[in-house]
Amino acid sequence: MLPTYIRSTSRRAFSTTCSVAKRQNSIPAAYYRGGTSRALIFHQKDLPAKREDWKPIFLGTIGSPDPNGRQLDGMGGGVSSLSKICVVAPSDRADAQIDFTFVQVGVKNSGIDYAGNCGNMTSAIGPFAVDSGMVSPAFSETEDSLTTVRLYNTNTDKVIHVTFPVSEGEAVADGDFAIDGVSGTAAKIQLDFIDPAGSKTGALLPTGNAVDIFDGIRSTCVDVGNPCIFVKAEDLGVDGTMLPDDTQVYPGLLERLESIRRQATVAMGMSKSLEEVPPSVPKICFVSSPKSHKLLSGEELQDSSVDVVVRAISTGQPHRALPITSGLSVSAAAKLPGSVLSECLAGGLGGSEELRIGHPSGKLVVGAKYGADGKLERATVFRTARRLMEGKVYWK
Repeated sequence: MLPTYIRSTSRRAFSTTCSVAKRQNSIPAAYYRGGTSRALIFHQKDLPAKREDWKPIFLGTIGSPDPNGRQLDGMGGGVSSLSKICVVAPSDRADAQIDFTFVQVGVKNSGIDYAGNCGNMTSAIGPFAVDSGMVSPAFSETEDSLTTVRLYNTNTDKVIHVTFPVSEGEAVADGDFAIDGVSGTAAKIQLDFIDPAGSKTGALLPTGNAVDIFDGIRSTCVDVGNPCIFVKAEDLGVDGTMLPDDTQVYPGLLERLESIRRQATVAMGMSKSLEEVPPSVPKICFVSSPKSHKLLSGEELQDSSVDVVVRAISTGQPHRALPITSGLSVSAAAKLPGSVLSECLAGGLGGSEELRIGHPSGKLVVGAKYGADGKLERATVFRTARRLMEGKVYWK
């Protein structure tokens, strides 16, 4: 048994601690997988009126900053694709039903980035709008029916049409469509990005050139879905099929790519100085011609199954798949004569609208359609999404 003075001191310390303790904060939320990403989704009406007051809520619920890089005290997953938030509201626009804002949250730091959109999580916003009652789909008692929800993304000032099956007033989760990087199959979701060029810069080619040179490396800067920079792996002297862990430890590679990215961002008119460059956009990717290689799953990706191989860097980390918006930029750049990406295509695309992109988790099929006037009319991709949780999320 403890001496009396130790017991009384312990009680006083405990009492003092309890007297200043606060209950946790909470807010209604849903948690969705969209493509190869996951995010918390909030109704804008549940958040403070001022955007600057959102930051502590986002950091606390996701679990950032975490110097250990795991976000165990929040809903994040320790990598950029799992450290995301979407804010949704009814739209006043004639061409949209839903407004949504995408937020990239730092993992090891307290960064809150509104600079770009996330194509993967875009696939979850239509189902969320139906599941939460914001949009009422056509109802059929006998069979599933397709519904299209028109979204307006505030980050990029672009409209996206999301088409997916619904049943009894909810988005259908089950289906036979598979995407690489996600186990199992699910219902197919079609994303049509309408007039997607110039999402942040106002132009398909923000620098006005098909090729620019930064740090002696030929680079193509394209803005479709989100701005993206492409460089050839062979110009960097690296293997274009290396996996993320190898990319992470390759001496000087990430630093070299970040230097190119910062210079390109200024040249694209997205930043006035190298120091002010946003962390999440533009993305930078190194690209190469197809060759058979191992995926993260250990399976072999045959060179004949893809048209080009792409490795993306997102917020300084090698991406384990490919951001959807980067895939849209790939599809557009592939059809631009003289771009570094067109030089990597296996035999060209001919008249096909589809492009098969190899990434560390498998492949992504995207499409780009140019009009007779040379304008990019739309870019299309197929994903899956699913509601994982809804209720309240807590933060301290």
